[in-house]
Amino acid sequence: MPGDGYTIIHEDRWLLVADKGCGLLTVPGIGPEKADCLVARMQAQWPGARVVHRLDRDTSGVIVLARDAQTHRALSMQFERRETGKRYAALVAGHPPRDAGEIDLPIRKDLVNTPLQVVDFVNGRPSVTRWRVAARLDGPPRARLELEPVTGRSHQLRVHLLAIGHPILGDDLYAPPDARAMAARLCLHAERLSFVHPASGERVEFSAPVPF
Repeated sequence: MPGDGYTIIHEDRWLLVADKGCGLLTVPGIGPEKADCLVARMQAQWPGARVVHRLDRDTSGVIVLARDAQTHRALSMQFERRETGKRYAALVAGHPPRDAGEIDLPIRKDLVNTPLQVVDFVNGRPSVTRWRVAARLDGPPRARLELEPVTGRSHQLRVHLLAIGHPILGDDLYAPPDARAMAARLCLHAERLSFVHPASGERVEFSAPVPF
């Protein structure tokens, strides 16, 4: 069911799962010009819907919202304990030398250039991303990657891929100008999300087609 900036993938009395569009904030930002966001638009139809986790403004894909406090608490604990399954798709510049790997680089806020994040081996928080090459593309060299964030730091996937020399195409915060210009949007999409449904106790998985 399409909405304004999102498509509903699943709806029941406990939770909502949506495919968020690129360019839409998950929650309100600072200032009245950033009041428009996914949760505000969805609350207009489902009063009381509350965010469990977030996607960056320019990251599209699967996101879950709870419809009551008990469901929100149960889902939030799963995210906190890293019991959810998350897979992202990305288009990056260049061809990685291997077909798969793991990035283990600590991240912290850039205190000078907000909202950027930086790798910091002294003060950074542990951050781990697993990646796999799904396809290698030519002219210019690009790769389609499947990403699994083991941790959930802000901008983690964008910072980690930049750090190994393969910035995400269209990334206006981290990519160098040539990689930024290779796509009209940030080529990062939350493709799959799995978790234990708080009401049924069964593990469920939802997916959204990659739009790039």
